[in-house]
Amino acid sequence: MERTVLITGCSSGIGRATAKAFLDEEWTVYATARNPADVETLGDRDGCRIATLDVTDDGDVERVVDRILDEEGRIDCLVNNAGYSQRGPIEDVPTEAVRDQFETNVYGPHRLTRAVLPAMRRRENGAIVNVSSAVGRLAVPGEGVYSGSKHALEAMTDALRNEVREYGITVSLVEPGPVDTPFAERADDEMDELDRSGAYDAFYDMYDDYDSIGAGAPGSVTPERVASDVVNAASATKPAARYPVGPVARAAELVRHLPASLSDKVWGLVRTFT
Repeated sequence: MERTVLITGCSSGIGRATAKAFLDEEWTVYATARNPADVETLGDRDGCRIATLDVTDDGDVERVVDRILDEEGRIDCLVNNAGYSQRGPIEDVPTEAVRDQFETNVYGPHRLTRAVLPAMRRRENGAIVNVSSAVGRLAVPGEGVYSGSKHALEAMTDALRNEVREYGITVSLVEPGPVDTPFAERADDEMDELDRSGAYDAFYDMYDDYDSIGAGAPGSVTPERVASDVVNAASATKPAARYPVGPVARAAELVRHLPASLSDKVWGLVRTFT
């Protein structure tokens, strides 16, 4: 029987590449995005089944999950990919922006997970793959809010993995470092809207320097490389708990074990050279 996957955030980048990667493996793919026009070609040209889905909307989540269960009778895998990065020093980011960040990056995956689990438990089979980030393991100055949202997602994923193990459901994290996608464009837009205090110009300069490098920055990976690990996590009988993708993500795994005093010195050096 053909397997069915629900993927959020398929408008571009990792989500779009993941939809195509599952299609290549002959899954039935439900590719979703807030704006249906963003995924129209995935349906018309590539063969996905598309749906409008805003992960912050309870009604959207219920409607899409019910539709898939009605049409397919099962959801074999949920890929929680939708998300964005709220950049900016902690002091400069208003609390409302923090709420918005967690609404999408944390509460969104929570909504989807709760919606698909009853059907997965009944079948005693299923996979949940949460797309996190290297900053979910290692907080980055100037990205504290985004790092915080991914830290929260990682903690919830670790707990969930052991809660549902007895039902034959696997749960994994995919943790990419920099990816060659338009993802940074929205992050820049979010940061540009901040009312800057004037106290953190060095961090803003650091991000300006990083963005000037553009696609193909050292250590970056393609969205297709990330998608490959997502499919592997969904397909494996015993998937890994974590899939760090790319050299930056693997380095973050190591650096996070350093004492705080040493990692703080690393960031001090980074500021010196920016």
